[in-house]
Amino acid sequence: MMQDHRRLYDAVSARDARFDGLFFVGVTSTRIYCRPICRVKTPKAGNCRFFGTAQQAEQAGFRPCLRCRPELAPGSAPVDDAQRIAQLIVQRLQEGGLGEHAGIEAIADQFELSSRQIRRIVRSELGVPPIQLLLTRRLLLAKQLLTETAWPMTEIAFASGFSSVRRFNDAFLSRYRMAPTRLRSKATDDAMAIAEGGTSTLQLAYRPPYDWTSILSFLSARALQGIEHVTDISYARTVQLGRTKGWIRVTHAKKRHALLVEFTHTLTPALPVLLCRLRALFDLDARPDVIAKRLTRDVRLADAVRRNPGLRVPGAFNGFEMGMRAIIGQQVTVKAATTIACRVVEAFAEPIVTPVPELTRLTPGSVRLARAAIDEIARCGIIAARARSIIALAKAVESGQLGLEGGARHTPADSIAQLAELPGIGLWTAHYLAMRAMRWPDAFPKEDIAVRNALGGVTAKEAEALSQIWRPWRSYAVMHLWRMGSA
Repeated sequence: MMQDHRRLYDAVSARDARFDGLFFVGVTSTRIYCRPICRVKTPKAGNCRFFGTAQQAEQAGFRPCLRCRPELAPGSAPVDDAQRIAQLIVQRLQEGGLGEHAGIEAIADQFELSSRQIRRIVRSELGVPPIQLLLTRRLLLAKQLLTETAWPMTEIAFASGFSSVRRFNDAFLSRYRMAPTRLRSKATDDAMAIAEGGTSTLQLAYRPPYDWTSILSFLSARALQGIEHVTDISYARTVQLGRTKGWIRVTHAKKRHALLVEFTHTLTPALPVLLCRLRALFDLDARPDVIAKRLTRDVRLADAVRRNPGLRVPGAFNGFEMGMRAIIGQQVTVKAATTIACRVVEAFAEPIVTPVPELTRLTPGSVRLARAAIDEIARCGIIAARARSIIALAKAVESGQLGLEGGARHTPADSIAQLAELPGIGLWTAHYLAMRAMRWPDAFPKEDIAVRNALGGVTAKEAEALSQIWRPWRSYAVMHLWRMGSA
């Protein structure tokens, strides 16, 4: 119990959003309970009690925090159907699931509700009318474009979702008490300036240290030919988000703790979801200081953590792409899996023309592979059992039964169990996808032979027992163990 208490307290100290909604912390000195992401001063460990649901906390005599509002926690903690709908609206806005010009009726149609019901639910649960959610998203995107690009004001207004420059100026003045031109005057003219050839560059910040070389090496070994291209200094790939298509290139900023993202202007309508997925792919929201403090408590990992500061868990830009790759990679080497996956790309991916010679294909979609025959996939060098697994995964994703992107509203345990129910997908594959595609920091594929060998040739059961001291950061421990094994 004490070990579990420490694990949850570490998550509270890190304020890691990936734990939001999975548990709540009650503070005995104030009798208030909060979400693990609450920005108040971290309470003493001895004053904390942990609960799986908001109801449990309230039954124990704790009052909800007025600052972090536990009733708004996503994932496994929604209080009722209305709250779930409100959070889904916010999630879809953040991920680009609702168009920039979506009105109340469009939102209502997606949830099969009336516009009146949507207005009532969002105002009741979030305290603002739905239109304010849209406005906030548009203004935040506009602020970033104003400060990090040299785009003309008209282009920024329309790219942010405003129907006219006048409406853009009015909204900016009303919300921020300043004209957009005032913010533009503070913009830099260095690497953030608009590039020639139809691309722009934005920055994505991270908390140092950050092992950029290591994450490029990891992605390079698994790069899908035609879709991804990795060099010693950059990662590039083709992108399809809804109807938008283009390509991106990511490099490391030399004088700031940030990555620079060059993107084609064709991706502008999907900028919020694009940047969100890149943050997940490069694990930019991690707290390396908190994670290292936990992992160095174990003598098995202490030296590795000190030798490799800032080691991250590479995520997935496309959840289905990662799922397909994980199935192909079962019981074969990384090199062999990459070779076979590239054959699938060649057979099923849609072509795209880019100025980068190495980027010629879009990732094969779940729609295409859900309709593929087993023999079609098997011709790529995949045994029939795994071809069936890929088709089953594609159908689950396409039907909406399964979500493989981070921020899914199911708990990690539920998603892992759901994956394991699909034919040919065992616990190793499920935990691997939870670790990378679903961004669960405490995933642990205990069956992994490289992990068990790095721990001294232990059994899966013994590995699970040894891993308890690393919680809630076992995914990061796995990365260190893999690196120890390769060394």
